[in-house]
Amino acid sequence: MAALYSSILDHYSFFMESEADVNAHLAARVRGLRTARGLSLDALADRAGVSRSMISLIERGESSPTAAVLNRLAGGLGVSLASLFAQDESPLASPLVRWSEQRVWKDPGSGYQRRSLSPPGFPSPLELAEVILPPEARVAYDPSPRSIDIGQQVWVIEGEIVLTTGQDAHHLKAGDCLAMRIDRPNVFHNPHRRPARYLVALAADPSRAPSPSRSIS
Repeated sequence: MAALYSSILDHYSFFMESEADVNAHLAARVRGLRTARGLSLDALADRAGVSRSMISLIERGESSPTAAVLNRLAGGLGVSLASLFAQDESPLASPLVRWSEQRVWKDPGSGYQRRSLSPPGFPSPLELAEVILPPEARVAYDPSPRSIDIGQQVWVIEGEIVLTTGQDAHHLKAGDCLAMRIDRPNVFHNPHRRPARYLVALAADPSRAPSPSRSIS
């Protein structure tokens, strides 16, 4: 089992960008989205529940934020977490992205690895990501306000996870798929000693009025 886990991580690591490259991308993305929305550092700090100093470090590329922190920033900016790893939409963007070109990011808090599957910059209401959750790892997302309503589906490819939304816990095995609206705290937990791999599909629905809180993986 350890060999399987090592093989999966080695495969991901081959294409993984350096920490500095990822931090530089996140820095530009957060700063760009904040500026486009006319938000000061203090205003974003209030909306996201993240300290002004932390946001400043992230925007300078001097911090490796965890998934939980990025989720709060995404909520304060009114976007999905996946959007922070994306690029600005462009009519010139290719509808195809090769496996070797997909951005892979490792959460410094939980160790989970996230691969952005959707073609960067290509206009689409759908965002896809593949996640490897290490053995016994747990990732928790607090609810954050968003200006749009976001739906999510999680399809388990390998292993098992326990996905808790609010007070509802769902034990998902390979092949299981859970659909949910993102309006409660979420916890992704791998209770086993082998990695779990799952697909996350996100879609925004601006026609639906958002509830007071939002969270995304």
